[in-house]
Amino acid sequence: MAKYYGVIGFAEKTEVKPGVWKENIIEKPYFGDFIRNTRKIQSANQVNDNINISNQISIIADTFVNGNFHSMRYAEYMGTKWKITDIEVQHPRLLLTLGGIYNG
Repeated sequence: MAKYYGVIGFAEKTEVKPGVWKENIIEKPYFGDFIRNTRKIQSANQVNDNINISNQISIIADTFVNGNFHSMRYAEYMGTKWKITDIEVQHPRLLLTLGGIYNG
């Protein structure tokens, strides 16, 4: 099983003005294991195809992650930020499924 180390981005909402909210990203480093490491190219009606990965990363959940897993937005892998499309809680671990490139 391959190992993972990278930052995970969490969205924190702050009120800029009354009724106007903005997402600020907080990055935290995490260690984990790759459960699945795959990629997929989707052909679209565009000039370039979309690249998606279907990687699954298992990380050990600390108290911050347990309280904020609903606000996870991306995980960095090979220098690119990938959207977290699915999170499965398997205490004491979280299984993160990655999808397309994050354009936050």
